[in-house]
Amino acid sequence: MGRRVAVVGAGYAGMAAAVSLAERGIPVTVFESGPLPGGRARRVTLQGQTLDNGQHILVGAYEELFRLMRTVGVSSDALLRIPLEVRYAKGFAFRPLWLPAPLGLLAGLLAAKGIPFRERLGALRFMRALRRRGFDMPEDMTVGALLEAHGQAGFVGRYLWAPLCVSALNTPVHRASAKAFLTVLRETLGGPAGASDLLLPRVDLSRLFPEPAAEFVARRGGEVRVRSAIGDLREMKDFDAVIVAVGPHQLKTLLPDLALDYSYQPIYTCYLQYADTVRLPFPMLGLAGGVVQWVFDRGALLGERGRLACVISAQGGHQEMTLEELAERCHGELAAAIPGLATPLWSRAIAEKRATVTCSPGAPRPPVVWNGVFLAGDYTDPLYPPTLEAAVRSGVRAASAVVESLRHEARNFEAVS
Repeated sequence: MGRRVAVVGAGYAGMAAAVSLAERGIPVTVFESGPLPGGRARRVTLQGQTLDNGQHILVGAYEELFRLMRTVGVSSDALLRIPLEVRYAKGFAFRPLWLPAPLGLLAGLLAAKGIPFRERLGALRFMRALRRRGFDMPEDMTVGALLEAHGQAGFVGRYLWAPLCVSALNTPVHRASAKAFLTVLRETLGGPAGASDLLLPRVDLSRLFPEPAAEFVARRGGEVRVRSAIGDLREMKDFDAVIVAVGPHQLKTLLPDLALDYSYQPIYTCYLQYADTVRLPFPMLGLAGGVVQWVFDRGALLGERGRLACVISAQGGHQEMTLEELAERCHGELAAAIPGLATPLWSRAIAEKRATVTCSPGAPRPPVVWNGVFLAGDYTDPLYPPTLEAAVRSGVRAASAVVESLRHEARNFEAVS
């Protein structure tokens, strides 16, 4: 097509847009203010340790992300695929049974451990009711209100629905959008075989997609310029189109006329390095009653033996702690769940204070195009909550809009000529 496109931001959304354009033979230049691609899901070096800035859970329904990963040559070994299983260190356990959908899910709810039988029956009725209405609702409400209305606010809400909500939407149930939550349930628990599988990264988050994507773009005549902050879109005047794929809080500088009022939710990740012999009975375990929601065995995932990653999603009292206090709290909760756990050799805590926008009812969704500028980012997806899948979908959508715009301009030029 011979036209040049700029992408501002090399997170998952920006790199998805760049790959989609490179696939079509369009030269693309990506500008990234940080030292490497990845955005809010990237590799970091903290006090001499190379870590991820968060521990992301992928699910089998993330079709667009997996398609792009295959496109740029990411090996299937980069992810550990596990059939859905929600297992707590003490008490609750749930997994669908090996039966045709939806029987496997319903039977799994009936067989769940750690909650009263009447609540298991209630969960079964809840899922059947959601399926009958296509996992949709005429008007949005909070997830908390949805669970209350269906009698799901007891143990099953505490151990199953609320953790799934916070993991997917990164928003507490009393603020989270029920429509977005139902989209997640439809795509995963209500989806085809494998859609609810857990896929846990076995490489760091930059290597999982953004860096291979940058290499793919470079092989096709484009480039990714790191440490190249853009403060004014007038710097992009030499490009035929511009995609802005940055966090919404950065739009005030680049697109000051686009009025978007968001609140944000954090994700805290605490890494604790124990002796090499320390391991979890399952790569991902839930904890209840404290601040830690999930703990991941990095030894089982990435070969980092003895290293556990504690994840705390969404807002909460933990935000009042220092990172050192939070690390001590995480160790205390792990020690209560794992008998005989010694003091860690070292710990590092990372706070992404604006990890995602708050996925609440009525949260604004910007248009794909604003005053001639194309937008991408997890917060722009009209259906999905702010996940990596939403990010790459938005990037693909923005790239498609750019291609159509360039074709329209070319047709108009030919008509005038």
